[in-house]
Amino acid sequence: MRFHRFVVVSACLVIAAAASAAAPAPPAAGTATAKPVKLLPVPKERAVVSHHHVVIDGQRIAYTATAGTLLLYNAKHQPTASVFYIAYARDGVHDAAARPVTFAYNGGPGFASALVDIGGFGPRRIVWPAPGDSQAQQPPYRLVNNDDSILKTSDLVFIDAIGTGYSRLAGAGTPKMFYGIKGDASAYAQFIQRYITRFDRWNSPKFLLGESYGTTRSAVLAQDLVAKGVYVNGVILCSTVLDLPTINFSAGNDLPYVLYLPSYAAVAWYHHRLQPQPANLQAAVSAAEQFAGTDYQQALFEGSALAPAQRSRIAAHLSRLTGIPAALWLRADLRMTLPVFMRRLLGASESMTGRYDARYTAPELQPLLPVPGRSDAGATTTAIWGALAASFDHYLRDDLHYTSTHLYKQDSGKVFKAWSWKYRSPLNSVGSGVGNLQARNVAPALARAMNNDPGMQLMLNNGYYDMATPFFATDYTIRHMGLPAAALAGRVHEFDYPVGHMLYLNPGVLPLLARHIDAFIAGAAPAGHG
Repeated sequence: MRFHRFVVVSACLVIAAAASAAAPAPPAAGTATAKPVKLLPVPKERAVVSHHHVVIDGQRIAYTATAGTLLLYNAKHQPTASVFYIAYARDGVHDAAARPVTFAYNGGPGFASALVDIGGFGPRRIVWPAPGDSQAQQPPYRLVNNDDSILKTSDLVFIDAIGTGYSRLAGAGTPKMFYGIKGDASAYAQFIQRYITRFDRWNSPKFLLGESYGTTRSAVLAQDLVAKGVYVNGVILCSTVLDLPTINFSAGNDLPYVLYLPSYAAVAWYHHRLQPQPANLQAAVSAAEQFAGTDYQQALFEGSALAPAQRSRIAAHLSRLTGIPAALWLRADLRMTLPVFMRRLLGASESMTGRYDARYTAPELQPLLPVPGRSDAGATTTAIWGALAASFDHYLRDDLHYTSTHLYKQDSGKVFKAWSWKYRSPLNSVGSGVGNLQARNVAPALARAMNNDPGMQLMLNNGYYDMATPFFATDYTIRHMGLPAAALAGRVHEFDYPVGHMLYLNPGVLPLLARHIDAFIAGAAPAGHG
């Protein structure tokens, strides 16, 4: 069904008229009255269209860019949100309705999708500051032709989560509807349904591309879409986290220590903290993976029962893998949390590595505190945030000709603080116990989607220097998501790269990443599309 501007206005008028006509008589004295619901303004849907071209692999590709909004509705057909998107569609395609279309978004939760657009996958991209290049972190910044854009293979639709970018609550919408795992995925599912209806893309091969929390969203979203009859050819996960306990250090949960160890080794190798230094990155990572999955895991399982001699031996091995003294590993009870590693790796330099990309470093303002100061943005964010904010504002106004009286929100602390992490796995009923032990693990939702949509392909892309979503945790999660090996065979495609959380920050990695995504889309779309 198509929703045009006049429908929204008319609906609002009808609702208001009906409310006025059906107004009840004043309540009797002493009777409690319900507080009237205050509806938010409902903006009209917009679509600003512009025409451009990009050169990819030496080929000039003309495309149409559409920056606009679509409204979401509740069960009573009342508007609840206005969602901002930027779409790129290749011109001159013989059967445009059958060309692949990829719906892309960032994470947070509470981040807009500018990063995955002009950061790496759209037709224009930012020239990112390299690690250590503080001069390049200052304006002016450069936007250039993205000859690694995946527009060559698929049309693209970048979607801002509600409460970020220009997406916002409207009409009867409330934060509780959207600021949570389930509500957020449902909103994206409705947006995609409305988009493919409005632009005649129901028959197109469809792909989801999420980064960071966007991968968490993708798992639940894929299940929601398949349940609605919107089958998905492929799910592309970048910097994956599906099972949140695998990355959250907490008392009694030893799993993150095991799963972070290969990332610690990779970062130590990059900063030349290992003695002797392994010949290459893969050698450092492989040694850490082997130790993490065997002796280290067993030692942590032993807990306080671990013999002193064995404890010392494990600490010495951890020191060889990470470059951090064995004495510190012993003080940490063989369990080094991420903040401690980030601050201790570089020794007495009083600098710490970035969390999102450990290639970047920054001085500590409060080096004697057990944790960094609350105002510390982090080395990676410090390096790229200015370029992102300024470049995207310039791009919207000057290239796409989209203006608004609202400020574009690259991130929203309000959304993050209000977020509901409650989630019931579709496989929760397999056992009994106390409480919802599978809360915050959305991998079973992806397993259910892949089981109900047997043609769905899965692509996993991770960075070796990503300290937010470690690559070894992704391996563990996929192996434990609930699908048997036979059901996964030939459907899971995994790649790791020498970069951090934002895979496109390394200009040497982006071409390879793009080629892998292009090949994945081409392989998952039936022959003849494109």
